Amino acid sequence: MEKIEEQFANLNIVKRSSETKEPTYLLGIDTSKTIQAEKGSLVAVLCSNGSIRIYDKERLNVLREFRGYPGLSGVKFAHSCDSVYSSCTDGTVKCWDARLASGKPVQLFKGYPSNIFISFDINCNDHVICAGTEKVDDDALLVFWDARINSQDLSATKDPLGAYSETHSDDITQVCFHPSNPNMLVSGSTDGLVNVFDISVDNEEDALVTTCNSVSSVSSIGWSGKDYKQIYCMTHDEGFCWWDLNHLDTDEPITRLNIQDVREVIDVKEGILDYLIGGLYHEKTDKLFVVGGTYTGIIHVMSCTASGLVHVTSLQGGHAATVRSFCWNMQDDSLLTGGEDAQLLLWKPGATEKTFTKKDSMKIASSVYQRVRVHSNDSYKRRKKP
Repeated sequence: MEKIEEQFANLNIVKRSSETKEPTYLLGIDTSKTIQAEKGSLVAVLCSNGSIRIYDKERLNVLREFRGYPGLSGVKFAHSCDSVYSSCTDGTVKCWDARLASGKPVQLFKGYPSNIFISFDINCNDHVICAGTEKVDDDALLVFWDARINSQDLSATKDPLGAYSETHSDDITQVCFHPSNPNMLVSGSTDGLVNVFDISVDNEEDALVTTCNSVSSVSSIGWSGKDYKQIYCMTHDEGFCWWDLNHLDTDEPITRLNIQDVREVIDVKEGILDYLIGGLYHEKTDKLFVVGGTYTGIIHVMSCTASGLVHVTSLQGGHAATVRSFCWNMQDDSLLTGGEDAQLLLWKPGATEKTFTKKDSMKIASSVYQRVRVHSNDSYKRRKKP
């Protein structure tokens, strides 16, 4: 095995989060991008009870909690400060200061009437926020805001810059900006389409760079490859697609990999794969990995090759139920994972775990889980790339 595969295989638990009064599913994880040695790194976790918890990364203790916001989806730190964002079904994107104890958002980005936001992202220079909506009255929108603080306008509420309305025909489940180009955006929907935009272009039709078709409801998307010229997606029925945008202007096919159901083709060495969680692009080694798991809490790491997915390693002894979220840190090669057993775990290569008892499996009713995992097959709009 090469170095990165060995690192994954050597991951061990160094810390488990302390128990909280109200056990919840941990649906999303992000870590602060700002490094302040004296204060330590922060972790933001989206919980199924409508709260966002801020943890100290090394100790995994809860520093503060922003409560009382049912309908949140996604959690992201800004790139240049410790602002935390989440989109909400009440038609807003909310922003908190992760270092303030006050539970109130410091900014609200308001959508148009009847908008129900279920996905969002902020671009790499923290200038633009984009959120995707559920389909309402035949419209599924990508809504944009200027995220910059204007010294002339210190209002806590911001209205949209505009919206794209023509490129998706169903709920927009995923929005993801390019890691280094602030103008490039990819979106995914239950219509099966994965659209790439250049938002520096004036109108929606010209901004659409290309459309890829997963032929299934999109559950996760991301960027990969040298200079991040590739995109990938997972689907709600555990499919995986991988496209190379370098081939848009050549005769080479854009599709690198298209697997309708990863569970049927992957060999996880004396185990099973129940679901996919997301993708992990390792920039230093230019390798893309897919992370999945089992309903009993085992995490499977698979590497992507042009000929298919290859099982790398399985992380066991951590979670006791479905794993819903993870966050990889390239700086210290650590992995954070969150699950339906209400546990947040920190894994590091070669580390040894202190004495812990494995938590009993907890099954917590989650309307978010039901909404996200269920989709109707007749909602896909099958549209091939020209």
